[in-house]
Amino acid sequence: MTMVIMIALFNGCCISFCRILNGRLSQDTSPFYASLWNHAIGFIFLSIIVYFTSIVPLERIMDAPAASWTGGILGALFVAINSYVLSRIGATLTALLVIGGQLLTGVVWDIINNGGELSQLFGILCILAGVLVVKRNQRKDIKEIEAPR
Repeated sequence: MTMVIMIALFNGCCISFCRILNGRLSQDTSPFYASLWNHAIGFIFLSIIVYFTSIVPLERIMDAPAASWTGGILGALFVAINSYVLSRIGATLTALLVIGGQLLTGVVWDIINNGGELSQLFGILCILAGVLVVKRNQRKDIKEIEAPR
């Protein structure tokens, strides 16, 4: 179990580092160009791994149902949006809002499919409201610093 936790933490670090790199590339080019490079290199890397480690024949992979392609589309959109947003509001706030959106979606999904509790939804909304209050206070502090005296 400890190894799985360490892998999950490492994955979080990789995601953060990837967001920062894509945000920087987005500033120099565009969010869609950054996303294109991210997915092209990722495709090559994963293709090599699958080719050498997969026990599933490649023909079966290509017979995947159409709905399974949705994950790739959403993943590409996620990277493009992250690249766009990160260069405008910073890495920390982007990460907090993305995690908040994931929590919100997960709770709503659980409520719809498994009869989850509405109190969970209220908790997530409180977290998101807290992030917005902190951001608003940061803006106010910056305006006070920049204002001529």
